Amino acid sequence: MSMALGATSLVLQLFLVSRGASTLLIGSLSSLNAAGILVGGLVWGTISDRMHRGRLLVFLALALTLVAGVLVALPPSFVALGSSFLQRLLLAGFTTVAVAIVSGASTVRRRGKNVSYIYSASAAGRALGLISIGFLLEQLGFRFSFAFIAALPLIGVLALRRLSDGSHSREHVGHTWSWRQIWADGLGALYLAAGLRQMAVFGTISLLYVYMASIGITPGLMGVVSSLNTFMQIFALVAFGWLADRIGRPRIFIFGFAVSAVTPCLFAVLTSGYGMAISYLAHGLSFSALHVGSTAFIGDRTPPHRQGQMLGLFETSRGLGGLFGPIIAGALVPTVGFSGMFFAMASVGAVGFVVLVWWRVREHRRQMS
Repeated sequence: MSMALGATSLVLQLFLVSRGASTLLIGSLSSLNAAGILVGGLVWGTISDRMHRGRLLVFLALALTLVAGVLVALPPSFVALGSSFLQRLLLAGFTTVAVAIVSGASTVRRRGKNVSYIYSASAAGRALGLISIGFLLEQLGFRFSFAFIAALPLIGVLALRRLSDGSHSREHVGHTWSWRQIWADGLGALYLAAGLRQMAVFGTISLLYVYMASIGITPGLMGVVSSLNTFMQIFALVAFGWLADRIGRPRIFIFGFAVSAVTPCLFAVLTSGYGMAISYLAHGLSFSALHVGSTAFIGDRTPPHRQGQMLGLFETSRGLGGLFGPIIAGALVPTVGFSGMFFAMASVGAVGFVVLVWWRVREHRRQMS
C-alpha cells in the first residue's frame, strides 16, 4: 500500500503538469493529502474498533484499487485531485488499522518493536514505489503507470486473507477508560504536540524543492538528498522501536519532537548539497523516533477496543497540522524569505516540544507525590 503511495505522489504531480495545471492547483495536492489524513485516520480507526480489523483492511485495499483505477482513464485535473484525496483518506485508514492490529496483539515489552516493523515496511514501500514508478513512467507513460499503481493494493489483499483483528491481547487497560482520561494519560499533550510538529514539518517541506532550486541545487541532487529521509526511516524505525521497549516511550518520542524543532533551522543554515543531505537525515531520524514512540505509548495507555480510535486521532491531529502548515509557510515567504519561514516553522515545532516537556514534568511530580 505504501508502495502505491510513493508512486502516486510522483506520477500525479507530473500528470497535472502535463495537463497545464497551475502551480496553485498542483500545490493544493499537499493540503488535500493532509485533509485525507485528517479525516481518514479517525473515521477508519473508530470503525475498526467496531468490526473485524482484518476484513476492514481488505475492504480498504479493494477500495484503494477502485479509486486509483480512475486515473487510468487520464481524467480532468479536478477528478485526479479528488482521487488523490480519497487515496490518502483510505491509506490513512489502512495504516491506522494495521498499527491497531499489531499494537492490540502485542505485549508491552514488544509493542514498540512490533509497531516499528509496520512503519519500516511502509518507508521501504514508499522508497521502492518512487524508484520503480520513475522507470515505468519513462517507458510506458501515464496510463500504464496508473494501472500499475492501481494493481498494487490487489497484491496486498492476498496477504490479508487470514489476518486476525489484533484484539486478543491479554493486556487490557480497563473498561472504565473514557475520553476524560486523554489529558490525564498524556495523550492530549501528545496529540497537540503532534499537530504543531506536523504544521512545522509540512510548512517546511511544502516549498523545499523551490528553495533548493533557488540556492542552485540541481533536480537530480534534489532527488538523491530527499530520498535520504525515507532510507533513514527504514533503519531508524526499527532501532527506535527496540529502544522504546527498553528505555520507555516518552524518552523516544520527546527526542523525536526535539529534533523536529531543529530540522527547519538546518535547512535554513546548511545551504549546500551536503547540508541538505544532513537536514533530510535529521528529518527521517525525528519522524522515526516520535512516530514509533508515540504509537507504542498510545497502545500502552489505551484498551484494545479503543486503540483504532485513539491511533486514528493521532493521525487526525497530524493531518490538521499538515493542513495549515503549507498555507502559513506560503504566506510567510514573500515577507520574511525562506530563512525566516524556516525559523518560524522551527518555532512552531519548538512549542510542540515544550508542551511535551511540560506534560512530562507534571507527570513526574504527580508520581513523586
